[in-house]
Amino acid sequence: MTPPFTLLFDLDGTLTDSDHLHMAAYGELFARFGQSLDAATYKTHIMGATNAAICARFFPQLDAATQAALADEKEARFRASLTTLTPLPGLRRLVAHAEAHGWGMAVVTNAPRANAEAMLAGLGLADRFAHLVIADELAHGKPHPLPYLTGLTRTGGDAAHALAFEDSRSGVRAAVAAGIETVGMLTGLDEPTLRAEGAQHVIRDFDDARLWALLAARAHA
Repeated sequence: MTPPFTLLFDLDGTLTDSDHLHMAAYGELFARFGQSLDAATYKTHIMGATNAAICARFFPQLDAATQAALADEKEARFRASLTTLTPLPGLRRLVAHAEAHGWGMAVVTNAPRANAEAMLAGLGLADRFAHLVIADELAHGKPHPLPYLTGLTRTGGDAAHALAFEDSRSGVRAAVAAGIETVGMLTGLDEPTLRAEGAQHVIRDFDDARLWALLAARAHA
């Protein structure tokens, strides 16, 4: 059955502000190889990218198997750093609103499944999303539109009646390429950057009055 409206959420930096944990985990690996990692490099080349793309860019001297092992180590470091996760303000309100109106919802992420499941559990939201789209389990990850197209397929939704929430360059590109109206989150990037990638709207968090005005205009049209 087609839901009246669909919400598709990125995970890191969208449901919770977790990018500082990823940057710290990658920073430890970079240091081992005599590299430094600053915020600008993280935001430009790592934030929202797949581990395969990251390792290929920064560790080209390693073979594919070693790159994969390095990525697994980084993710284990990240999961070990997950202590208390805080949902972005207004997230629980939005999820409850969507449930009350019978909207479709999915999390669409480039994160490995182990990370995604651990984070949703830590946020107390593991049972609130029936659909979890993991890019590593598809033929293409973001910035390819396939993860978002898959999210629409699994929820039964359509792009004309959906919103995507994203905080990264690759994520915004993926959602826009899937034909979904995209809301940029200001957790890591600034408004000009998000809009340059194609985000039609930009909000600070899910309590932003602009979001609720948008939902009233789109979801109840």
